[in-house]
Amino acid sequence: MKKKKNPLLNPKDFIEDYILELTRCLKFLNKTKIELVIDVLVDAYKKDRKVFILGNGGAASTSSHMACDLGKGTLQRVYDNTERRFRVISLTDNVALMTAFANDLSFDDIFVQQLRNLVETDDVVIALTGSGNSPNVVKAIEYAKLCGAKTIGILGFKTGGKLGNMVDYSIIVDSNHYGPIEDIQLILNHMIAAWIAKIKNIHDEKEGLENENKAVPFR
Repeated sequence: MKKKKNPLLNPKDFIEDYILELTRCLKFLNKTKIELVIDVLVDAYKKDRKVFILGNGGAASTSSHMACDLGKGTLQRVYDNTERRFRVISLTDNVALMTAFANDLSFDDIFVQQLRNLVETDDVVIALTGSGNSPNVVKAIEYAKLCGAKTIGILGFKTGGKLGNMVDYSIIVDSNHYGPIEDIQLILNHMIAAWIAKIKNIHDEKEGLENENKAVPFR
């Protein structure tokens, strides 16, 4: 006898619900807060300040992705040594250093200890976290603020947790699910990096400089 399918396990319904949730969260993003984050990053770029990005799990890979897109994706002329570049570092990339601090101190120290080596006043520290409560991320942001760095949180779970009220600038995804939160963290990365590349391109066109970057959309 053929078993009846459980309607609660219908993948089509799940897919539809996921897309609806993602679309809803995108629609209700605070666009003014996104603009403020862009302004902070453009200001850091103009002033040659360093940008640090950090996060755990899926957000760790997005930290690497964002460092790549700001560092390389915003370039207009990759062979031009005079073009100003983002001084951007993902704190999730040095496995040897992270595991050394985790082993000798604690996992809570893997980001803050890296910042102790590098962060200075008016640098920018970006935290990518859904809950906003990860102890290693909170500890890093606390130290960054103590050093006079500007802090940004791309957060979730409707309030952004502890970091929601701690960071100087926040973008909070209105979802209680990690999937849409991490999806939107990556979308925001692409949105921010593409916009910065676009305004650099407009500036360079006015200066009569040729753009070599064919990878950035929405020209």
